[in-house]
Amino acid sequence: MNSVFGRPAFMAVDWGTTRFRAHLVAEDGRLIDSVASNDGMSSVKKGGFETVLSRMCAVWLERFPGIPILTAGMVGSRNGWREVPYVACPAGLPEIAGGMVSLKLAGGSPIHIVPGLATDDAAADVMRGEETQILGLDASDAVVILPGTHSKWAVVRAGRVETFRTFMTGEFYSLLTHHSVLRLLAEPPTDDSAARAASRLGAAAAVTDGGLLNLAFHARTGVLAGRLKPQDVEPYLSGLLIGEEITKARRLVPPDLPLLLVADGVIADHYRQAIEVTGGTVSLANPERTFVDGLLRIARHTKETGRVRSH
Repeated sequence: MNSVFGRPAFMAVDWGTTRFRAHLVAEDGRLIDSVASNDGMSSVKKGGFETVLSRMCAVWLERFPGIPILTAGMVGSRNGWREVPYVACPAGLPEIAGGMVSLKLAGGSPIHIVPGLATDDAAADVMRGEETQILGLDASDAVVILPGTHSKWAVVRAGRVETFRTFMTGEFYSLLTHHSVLRLLAEPPTDDSAARAASRLGAAAAVTDGGLLNLAFHARTGVLAGRLKPQDVEPYLSGLLIGEEITKARRLVPPDLPLLLVADGVIADHYRQAIEVTGGTVSLANPERTFVDGLLRIARHTKETGRVRSH
């Protein structure tokens, strides 16, 4: 742990369904230290959240007693540590920060759980965790894309989330590649350039008239006909599903707003390529950085207003 930062401002905890990530954050937002584990919400027994947090962050809690802890993600869901009601859209920093619920660890550190967002328009929708990343972007007007098991497309105007839509892209990919007939001829990709080409092919197919249910089967017939290699099946399906998501989502969001993609690594490459194939451009933002910056904005706002609900 680097001591050059002095006492940290707070702990930032990203507690999702499958992963636990925590960061020790300096006053200026720099990361002093980080820890991670597979102690996601789905693997934590009822009543065991404080035990996991205390174990994973024991050194920090001992060295900095009373340090504030800000958490976001599924930790605030019905099956999480404490259910925190969704904040209704449209919503910005004041509403999200004001919707937090505050608890206390046995050692005295206050824990603030960030609420998710919900829409109540033609298609009801919910998110938890992504709202923090959106705040971290500090974008005035944009369409924010947050890929994942359940990808989100959020419309932000004047710094407030007006509405958003969820696409089950990652979950459908998992179903097709692990539980459908398409898995039988598939082999793991071995060449990055070939995988990108197959993903691009899938994204291009998504804008044709075949439809997802027909085009997905091409992952099988393409191999049988020699047009695809077994190693192309998974990236083709990835590109196809992402292309389908992008094509449909762009019909639902304002065309005049810039696209901001919160992603990195392979998933960022696939989304950027698919957006370009379907005729768009996008700017990238780092997921970890936007999450920490979002909590930093919430922490500063809360310090200024002192408005946090206790439970």
